[in-house]
Amino acid sequence: MPIADTSMLVSSEQQALFGRRILITAPRNYALRFAQAVLRQGGLPILMPTIETDLLPDYTELDAALRQHQQLDWIGFTSRNGIESVLHRCDALGLALKDLHHCHLAAIGRDAERLREVGLRVSLLPCEPSPHGIVAELAQRPASRGQRILVPAPAVEGLEEPDVIPNFVAGLEEINMIPVRVPAYRTRVLEAQRYQLELDLIRRGVVDAIAFSSAGEVAGFLSMIEPPTDGPAICCFGPYTAANARRMGLEPSVVASDFSSFDGFVAAIAAGLVMS
Repeated sequence: MPIADTSMLVSSEQQALFGRRILITAPRNYALRFAQAVLRQGGLPILMPTIETDLLPDYTELDAALRQHQQLDWIGFTSRNGIESVLHRCDALGLALKDLHHCHLAAIGRDAERLREVGLRVSLLPCEPSPHGIVAELAQRPASRGQRILVPAPAVEGLEEPDVIPNFVAGLEEINMIPVRVPAYRTRVLEAQRYQLELDLIRRGVVDAIAFSSAGEVAGFLSMIEPPTDGPAICCFGPYTAANARRMGLEPSVVASDFSSFDGFVAAIAAGLVMS
């Protein structure tokens, strides 16, 4: 089995996204990994996070849930932000991670790697890397009925809350689980003023694709600029982001079917731009 990684030694002219400008709206903590995936395919990433995720000023609810961790059967992580927030509060509370070993952990896609890095066991990694995928597989486990599941969720400011977490909680309730939703981090819209250059590039038609990895990013983007009617391809990281984009007035031309990693998303963008 080869051990060398020569992907970044291949001439960019030979890569699928050579010369293509891809505008990335993901928040900072995701944008770097996304940009690296674009660069590996020879593209030119333009970073324009439309939302930001940051720490909460008050962790009363999450702290209380973690202090009472013995009452939890599951923790359902729907994002890397939720994982980092729980780890952060465990540090602050002096709670050893081994104290969570009695909890089953559910995570999505490559987020599970982060849990394993810190020595936690992942009990559920759904085939469909989405909150809906978690619900679908929990529904196949009769023992989960009546069990309590902690849902570390964003506190959304400055935009309508996307339906991802409400639908996740409703889905858990439908399969007779007891979701305990608590705010774990803050998601807020950023101001258009900081992105005059990037917005001008969109208006001038020099951006080839706008890549959205969440519904919140779409809402943040549309708070900054009128929906582009011509020009850049609208690309979405899976069907749920695409459905929300359509609801908000954008028509995606690329919807990644592999939305377990940014590499899969970038491959879909490259294929879509070749066909356009």
